[in-house]
Amino acid sequence: MTVARQSFYQQIAQNKRRSWLLMFALGAILVLLGAVIGYAITGSTTGAGAVVVGALVLSILLSAGAWFGGDSLVLAASQAKQVGPADAPQLINVVQELSLAAGVPMPRVFIIDDSAPNAFATGRDPAHASVAVTTGLLDKLDREELQGVLGHEMSHVRNYDIRFALLVGVLVGSIALLADMFLRVSFWSNVGGRRSRNDSGGGLQAILMVVALVLAIVAPFFARLVQMSVSRQREYLADASSVELTRNPIGLQRALAAISADTEPLEVANRATQHLYIVNPIKKLDDRSGSLFSTHPPIRDRIDRLRALSGEPPLDPASAQGLAGLD
Repeated sequence: MTVARQSFYQQIAQNKRRSWLLMFALGAILVLLGAVIGYAITGSTTGAGAVVVGALVLSILLSAGAWFGGDSLVLAASQAKQVGPADAPQLINVVQELSLAAGVPMPRVFIIDDSAPNAFATGRDPAHASVAVTTGLLDKLDREELQGVLGHEMSHVRNYDIRFALLVGVLVGSIALLADMFLRVSFWSNVGGRRSRNDSGGGLQAILMVVALVLAIVAPFFARLVQMSVSRQREYLADASSVELTRNPIGLQRALAAISADTEPLEVANRATQHLYIVNPIKKLDDRSGSLFSTHPPIRDRIDRLRALSGEPPLDPASAQGLAGLD
C-alpha cells in the first residue's frame, strides 16, 4: 500500500491557519456578545459600541496581569527548580542544540522532582522562555526520545504558543465574565423592560434582550470548545515543528507512546496547568481524550501524523489498541 507522505512544512502551515481561524472566531464571539448585550440594555448602537469597547479593555487588562507574572506562577506551582550544565549536562546540551536549530535564545531550564515523565514550556516570548522536565522523563527516556520531547517544547517557544494560549485564554475569560455580569444584571433587574414600552425601538430591543440572554448562556460554552480546539491544534503544530528541528519523527513517536503509557500520576499537575504539558498529566481524563473539551489530541492521532511525515502507514489495529484512550 502506498502512503502519501506529508511534509512537516505542510502540517505546520495547516495548523497555523486553523489556529488563527479559531482565534478570530473567539474574537467574533466576544464582539457579537458585547454588541447584542449593549443594544439590549441601552437600545442604541452607541451603547452597543460602548459595551464592545469595555469588553476589549477588560481583555487587555486581564492580558497584562498574565503577561508579566504567568510563567513565574506556573513554575512555582510546579515546584520546578532551575538547573545548569553541572546539574544536568545532557539535558542542557540537548536544549542548547535545539535552541540553535530553532534560532531562539537559550531558555531557562528547570527540573521537577517527580517520577512521572512529562515536560512543558512557558514564557511570553523566546527571550523570556523556560522549559521544565521531570526527573522521570530524564530517567525513562533515551537521548533520541528526549530530543523529540524538547523539540516539541522548543517549538512551543519558537511558535509563540504560550503567548497564543494566553490571548485565547483571555478572550475566553472575557466572554465568560461579560456573560456572567449580564446574566446577573438581568436576574436582579428588568433590564430594557421599561424602555421597551416607551421607545419606538422597543420591539427590536426586546427581541435582542432574548437573543442576548441566549448568547450569554451558550457563548461561554462555545468559547470553551474553541479554546480546547486551539490547544489541540497547537499541540499538532509543535509535534510537526519538533520534527523540523530534529529531522527525526521516530524519537517523538516513541516518547509520546512511553509518556502516555506511564501509569504514575504527576503530583504537581492540576487543571490550570494540564494544557501546558506535552501529554495530559491528569490520568483520570485519559478516557475522555477524544472529547471536545480535551486539551490534547489523542496520542494515536499524534503518532499517526508523525508517521505520515516519513511516509509510514497509520498504526496497525494491534498497536493502536494499546494507545486507545490515551491523551
